[in-house]
Amino acid sequence: MREDIKKRMNEMYLRDCFMAWFDVVFLWAVVIFVLIAILGIVQDSNIRLVLYVASFMLMLFNTASVFAMTRHFKEDKEFIYGLDIKHLDANRAAKNNR
Repeated sequence: MREDIKKRMNEMYLRDCFMAWFDVVFLWAVVIFVLIAILGIVQDSNIRLVLYVASFMLMLFNTASVFAMTRHFKEDKEFIYGLDIKHLDANRAAKNNR
């Protein structure tokens, strides 16, 4: 495989990983902010427990899914990003031929 295509695939992979993990961090911040705001209103200890557990489960499963997704992207990098690059190059060539 050509080096320029490998470089482009790696750049796309790193960008996707960065954005995925940025979204996870952003979700954690939002969930924690909302949890703190809601806990100031809720007085019932049972509801507070449900809020803690639900927030933890949401963040746990979302983080695990992003971890699995980025690992899958790394394993199938050539197929996933090779196809993207092929289509991007074809679209660019079609635009230039107009």
